Amino acid sequence: MKQAFLMLLALIAMFQIGYYLLGYQAVYQVAYGAITLMAMMIAATFLWLFVVRATPLALGMAYSWAGAGFVLGWWWLFNLNGQPLWLRESPVLFAFLPFYFVGAVLHFAVIHRSFGLHGAAFLLPVIGAVGLSAGIYLLV
Repeated sequence: MKQAFLMLLALIAMFQIGYYLLGYQAVYQVAYGAITLMAMMIAATFLWLFVVRATPLALGMAYSWAGAGFVLGWWWLFNLNGQPLWLRESPVLFAFLPFYFVGAVLHFAVIHRSFGLHGAAFLLPVIGAVGLSAGIYLLV
């Protein structure tokens, strides 16, 4: 996986160079657009893998990547359109976040089963994450 790490370093450098040469908005808009489109392609691929029963994690990955695509795409379009007031607190975003949540729950269920466990204990990390997030919100 040395190549993946080197690719990561190269992309970090490219994003920073792009920032200095083109500015924040140009790099942000192109990068968010690209990752949104790639996320949706990856989600479709994992959905296909689920349909052909290639891997038990495929459905969780499809939901997770669809969530990434929808949420990142939402922010991309929100910023691309100048952060219009009518989108600032639109409940439509809350139709996209559940894709992430379902993907996470399915991942925890598969991880739980991979340890040979059964029952609903796989929900504990989900409940813990929501509880911790709510606690931090209340403190801030």
